[in-house]
Amino acid sequence: YVPELIFGHLLTSSNYDDGEKKVTGGRNGYGAKLANIFSTEFVIETCDGSRERRYRQVFRNNMSEKSAPVVTKCKPKDNWTCITFKPDLAKFNMTSLEEDTVALMCKRVYDAAGNIGKNTKIFLNGERLKVKGFSDYVDLYLDGRENAPKIYEKVNDRWEVCVTISDSGQFQQCSFVNGICTMKGGTHVNAVADEVASKLLEKIKKKEKSCKNLKAAHVKNHLWVFVNALIENPAFDSQTKETLNTRASNFGSKYEASDACIKKVMSSGVVEQILSWASFKQSKELKKQDGAKKTRLTGIPKLDDANDAGGRNSEHCTLILTEGDSAKALAISGLSVVGRDRYGVFPLRGKLLNVRDASHDQIMNNAEISYIKQILGLRHGTSYDSAKSLRYGHIMIMTD
Repeated sequence: YVPELIFGHLLTSSNYDDGEKKVTGGRNGYGAKLANIFSTEFVIETCDGSRERRYRQVFRNNMSEKSAPVVTKCKPKDNWTCITFKPDLAKFNMTSLEEDTVALMCKRVYDAAGNIGKNTKIFLNGERLKVKGFSDYVDLYLDGRENAPKIYEKVNDRWEVCVTISDSGQFQQCSFVNGICTMKGGTHVNAVADEVASKLLEKIKKKEKSCKNLKAAHVKNHLWVFVNALIENPAFDSQTKETLNTRASNFGSKYEASDACIKKVMSSGVVEQILSWASFKQSKELKKQDGAKKTRLTGIPKLDDANDAGGRNSEHCTLILTEGDSAKALAISGLSVVGRDRYGVFPLRGKLLNVRDASHDQIMNNAEISYIKQILGLRHGTSYDSAKSLRYGHIMIMTD
């Protein structure tokens, strides 16, 4: 009988022809049999209403013993299959099912509801689950996250995608391939995340000119994507099917984020989070050029430092900024009168950069801005109410 072949004989799969396009999960004909092999008792019951036949068979002692099939009559409306098994806990050095194992089994039930709940009644421990599709399944993850955005899109019969903001500071995913939970993601997740991230990046760069160095990988780190895909002849990393390895070109279909989806993501708050991160990163990079209150400063060409700069009398020191070397020579000649203890001179080359509307790159790559920060001892992002922590307490601009 077919039920015995399916559940009681190894390598009886119907999925060996690689030339045939299928959107199934099993491949080697092991899955259900392994459950039988690792059980002390495994019972198969199935009804075929069209033939009015009910089939029942029992396997025992790790599939080594089997009873004769019992075929009886059933009603025409009976069409179902029931599998009952008792795990051989001794094989796993267990005396009872551990909490983690039970929790995993419960998760598998919710996974099933997320995939087929729309047309199927799913029960867990006698209680029907309220999950009636992938969108409801995603809500289980977002429950408790106040104001968490949810951008759901069913592109076609093969792609269901939901996008929200990552709450961990790095990329997150939850995905399925042909009903199989791919815990570690894979190429299907990459296809979705890269598509959304690249289109978001394009929109962000048009909106914010300061983000021209932003990359798709940076955008991706702020996303949490949920993917439910049907892939033709999927290939996985192992029997546990945690990662999909199939190339995107062999999916049998392609995911493309709609303009409506990207527009909703743009207004979801993720852009603000990305810009905040970009601003923080830029500030961190600018801090690398920070100055410090120290008496000796090296590596800045053409600087004539005050003797007391960076010392206990630094707040009384004045830095003279001149327009070019010729003006510096004039200022230096004046130091012979007032002395060098509290006066320093630094020549500027041409017109100084106006940092008010300057980009991050312009500030980072401007040597004079960097030099002035170091000479004064300025720290990026710091508000000063006195000059005691600086190398100079005053600035004199000497220009014509």
